[in-house]
Amino acid sequence: MAEASDAFLTDVQTLRERARKSLEDGAIMPTYKGDPEKTIELLQSVVATELVCVLRYRMHAIAAEGITSESVAAEFAEHAESEHQHMLMAAERIDQLGGVPNLNPEGLASRAATEYGNGGNLVELIKQNLVAERIVIEHYQELIRYFGDDDPTTRIMLEHILAEEEDHASDMHDLLVAHEGEPFLGK
Repeated sequence: MAEASDAFLTDVQTLRERARKSLEDGAIMPTYKGDPEKTIELLQSVVATELVCVLRYRMHAIAAEGITSESVAAEFAEHAESEHQHMLMAAERIDQLGGVPNLNPEGLASRAATEYGNGGNLVELIKQNLVAERIVIEHYQELIRYFGDDDPTTRIMLEHILAEEEDHASDMHDLLVAHEGEPFLGK
């Protein structure tokens, strides 16, 4: 007789039988509660958003000028690499769900939640990146709530990305305070 704590577990034989069925579904099991097509659509936006962030941070790393720009440019370059890793994570998840990540540059900006930016002095570059990070933080919080327990793999991936985006926003805020002398968020 199984204990009450084991009641939620499926027996191994049933798991083995399910795994052998519908092999064409790859990683998507019958127990998956999400909507793969909707998830892929939402993750295409994440891919585009992260690509735009990579491009913006790279452009800002190159464009950063001024006496204190070297350390800021290095921070921008580090964030660009992090955003690239986020894009790859979302692209891999799309692949796991049977989709093809949309890396086509045509229409990239319209698929992204953030904006590319338009250059400027060092403080303006920092502000553009802080605004972009704040946008993705809110966007990813909404996506995490949407996926909830229906797609824990996608939710956990987004939670990981969100934590790094919050760190990026904190970094940009610290840079802004260092260069302006007062918190931007308090204005």
